[in-house]
Amino acid sequence: MDERLRFVARLLDGEKMAVLCREFDISRKTGYKIFNRYKDSGLEGLTDRSRRPYRQGCQLPFPLENLILQIKREHPSWGAPKIREKIRRKHLDIQLPAISTVHAVLHRHGLVNVYRPRQNSHKAQGTTLSRPVYPNELWCADYKGEFMLADRRYCYPLTVTDAASRYLICCEALSSTQASLAFTVFERLFKDFGLPSAIRTDNGVPFASPNSLFNLSKLSVWWLRLGIQIERIQPAHPEQNGRHERMHLTLKKEATKPAAKNLLKQQERFDRFQHIYNQERPHQGLGMKYPAELYVSSSRPYKGLSDLEYPFHDRTITVSNCGRICIGRRKINLSTVFAGQNVGIKQVSDRVWLVSFMQYDLGFFDHETNRVTGAENPFGAKVLPMCPE
Repeated sequence: MDERLRFVARLLDGEKMAVLCREFDISRKTGYKIFNRYKDSGLEGLTDRSRRPYRQGCQLPFPLENLILQIKREHPSWGAPKIREKIRRKHLDIQLPAISTVHAVLHRHGLVNVYRPRQNSHKAQGTTLSRPVYPNELWCADYKGEFMLADRRYCYPLTVTDAASRYLICCEALSSTQASLAFTVFERLFKDFGLPSAIRTDNGVPFASPNSLFNLSKLSVWWLRLGIQIERIQPAHPEQNGRHERMHLTLKKEATKPAAKNLLKQQERFDRFQHIYNQERPHQGLGMKYPAELYVSSSRPYKGLSDLEYPFHDRTITVSNCGRICIGRRKINLSTVFAGQNVGIKQVSDRVWLVSFMQYDLGFFDHETNRVTGAENPFGAKVLPMCPE
């Protein structure tokens, strides 16, 4: 602010704009902007302003959201259609939100009756980090950073460890991070070792999808269907998967330098490292025991997927391959990560329907729009404790 004040003061003393802009190393456009803010608001106009955008992607403008809440508080019995119509009549100069968007705002602020199944209701854990004690309570998965092999191809090691025993379940040399390759690896692991209670990953592909509903991916949806809870560390906090990251350091030192000739040769190195890591290398965190001395396979066998039904919803619909819910001639966009999955549809308000997947409420759609407006994120980031080592 002090620099802006000196700049304006010298302008008021009669100095030229172009000369001052060169001296202060700013453009003339910026100079006029500072001077106009001073003329409009006085000294207050020279203070730093918030850089928070007035409108964010996929989010209503703040005044419009406040207007929705104000009308709801004045008329508690009104639903989303009436509130939207009231806004349309009173404010002709604004772009109207969809009915489902209005309902989502009310839902987010606890101003609607939240639908809850009468039984089999499970509170979503989201990204709360568990503290495993026994084997298979939590697996940790990640891709060790890619590196180039001698044949000029890249290797993407997919690694999976058991958090409690440090047992290295998998170290697979893959040619990419494509979901299809990860599906194959995890299906083999589930058949060989059984199912864990939860899997912890970062927020990258194929574990998460940055552009899908709640950042779910096809892989994480499959895990949920198998009864595996998903845990995600906070972005830029690898220490929340610290045990796994520590294993990556050892893997990098002992099995990747120098890189092997090709993927097959590199896999031989990984297999040898995995054997030594599990059965010959004492671990200080385990009281100098070997991980193989503590790890046992899961008691939950892999049996594939059972049919998914919603007896407490109005109807069950299979999501199309293009990620849509088809009701008659209507096509409501959901997400391709749910392609082939059954979702439940239930009317929760006047001309507003809820879409659920398993025990998770995904969002709402109305009779006008052809998209689902997300509900409160059941997998959303929370303030998470650091996982101790």
